[in-house]
Amino acid sequence: MPLSPRYDDIGHGYSSTRREDPELRDRIFAALGDSRSVVNVGAGTGSYEPSDRYVIAIEPSDVMAGQRPTDRVPALRGTAAPLPLRDNSVDAAMAVLTIHHWDDQQKSGICELRRVARGPVVIVTYDADVCAEMWLYRDYLPEAAALDRATFPPIDQLVGWLGDSVRVEPVLNSRNTPDWTLGSFWAHPERVLDADARNATSAFARMDADVLERVVTEIAHDLDSGVWEAANGGLRALAEYDVGMRLIVAHR
Repeated sequence: MPLSPRYDDIGHGYSSTRREDPELRDRIFAALGDSRSVVNVGAGTGSYEPSDRYVIAIEPSDVMAGQRPTDRVPALRGTAAPLPLRDNSVDAAMAVLTIHHWDDQQKSGICELRRVARGPVVIVTYDADVCAEMWLYRDYLPEAAALDRATFPPIDQLVGWLGDSVRVEPVLNSRNTPDWTLGSFWAHPERVLDADARNATSAFARMDADVLERVVTEIAHDLDSGVWEAANGGLRALAEYDVGMRLIVAHR
């Protein structure tokens, strides 16, 4: 992770549109199994963090840590590597939609998760190649597809870093998810016109102003003219869609 935490710049208001998705939460908790102690790295505002276990939350950004609800443990200020924990000191480790922000600590951070956890390592990430096929990336924002490919480790690479018994599961994105990741825009093109929704996604928040203006203008035009509906309107009838989210669970 960078020395100047990225989310100190782009994390303001994050908790209002990036709320915990109950289906994803349940799958993460199931993957944690009977673990009683968990380290959550890149813990952010505390979404997907179990409340019935001993949690150690690691988060570099003061802006994100300041949005954690009062029923979540305070977050220690730190990055993915090195973790301030001894070998095999917790039952499980988790990292949810964060490893693409670990920059040059990606491999070392994944190895740290494995080092400190006696049991499962649970990671939620995106397959950038699948994301790139969604209309927003493909037709309007190829810059985000390029950013994702540059920042999200390929799934096979992650599996190799974990080096254990690993399973990779697709996580379909619900049309009504309360966690407005950029992938969740698949059935909601209007969100592109909502600055709060855009700014709570790291891809939009990291785009240059001229790119943002172009994308917003094009989508506003295509919504008004019916072009978007003609090309993609069938998506609105779907309950869920694969935009590349993946749940990775590694055991020793």
